[in-house]
Amino acid sequence: MRFRRPSPVVVDLVVVAVALFDIWVNVDPAEPVRLGCALGGAVALMLRRRLPLITFVLALPAVLVSDAAFATLAALYTLASFTRRRWLLAGCALAFTIADMAPWPAPKFDLSEPSTLITLSYTAATAAAPVFLGQLVQARRDLSLRLLEISEARDHERLLTAQTVLAKERAQLAREMHDVVSHQVSLIAVRAGALQVGTQDAEVKEAAATIRRLSVQTLDELRHMVSVLRAAGGRPTELTPQPSLADLERLVSGSGIEAELQPDLPDGLPPTVQRAVYRTVQEALTNVRKHAPGASARVRIHRQGGTVRVTVTNTAPTRPALPLPSAHYGLVGLRQRAALLGGTVTSGPTADGGYELRLELPAAGT
Repeated sequence: MRFRRPSPVVVDLVVVAVALFDIWVNVDPAEPVRLGCALGGAVALMLRRRLPLITFVLALPAVLVSDAAFATLAALYTLASFTRRRWLLAGCALAFTIADMAPWPAPKFDLSEPSTLITLSYTAATAAAPVFLGQLVQARRDLSLRLLEISEARDHERLLTAQTVLAKERAQLAREMHDVVSHQVSLIAVRAGALQVGTQDAEVKEAAATIRRLSVQTLDELRHMVSVLRAAGGRPTELTPQPSLADLERLVSGSGIEAELQPDLPDGLPPTVQRAVYRTVQEALTNVRKHAPGASARVRIHRQGGTVRVTVTNTAPTRPALPLPSAHYGLVGLRQRAALLGGTVTSGPTADGGYELRLELPAAGT
């Protein structure tokens, strides 16, 4: 069972109670001056945590006029546990020794007598004891704080180490993914190039050229992302390409589907908003190619007040969709990107069998 430390208020009340008991034992109630000084020192102990030096000064007269010394010793201990000024502690211990050796109103301080030297040694040791104990408590408190700081530093170091290991693992996985994907996409590009050269059909030739161009573009983006991963710890590498609204027309025309772009946006939108719009249109057109073969699409982009609205609508597919691998992370990623910018992404089927994706973003971004 773990010991529970009492609250500071309870400790202060106990200290005051002991000081009052010391007064009751050592001070005659018939002597109002001594009783008043002793009671003043005992009551001053309630201030010892906030004003330790003043508490000691208020409690010192009790030693000078009476034998009630507990309040003064408690004040001296508290002062020693809070201050780092050794000369102040030495002066306070000396003041206690002198006050105890020269009681008021008739001080007796004859160093020629052996008993006086013995009493002086005893009194000085009595004054030094709370000083040493207070300094010991202060050192223990400082040591506990240092140990806590060391523990926090070690926890932070372990966290950084774990993050570093995780980052290396992710970089390794990304490089392996690049090797696998680039190999497959390279084969696609080569076969598309061969088909483009070997066919006489103009439509097939154009489709093969589109496949080859998209494959080469995908390889470039993959290789650049891997170069960014390998540049960790070096000079920052700018992530490219960073698409903007100016690239939308090229994106729509090269999508491989019949698509109509209706942009109505002013200049000067933040780059983050422009990238979000571009990625949303890119993902929507990709989904149309994958899940709605033969469908046509319409991309409408406009600004209404302080909100940018993007709507990508496609008609019903005219051919059955081919089974293609998908992790279903595209729409999730779009929603996360929009949420970071303070916007929303919604999607769902239309009444004519098509599909619609809607993006709403604050025009100023976040």
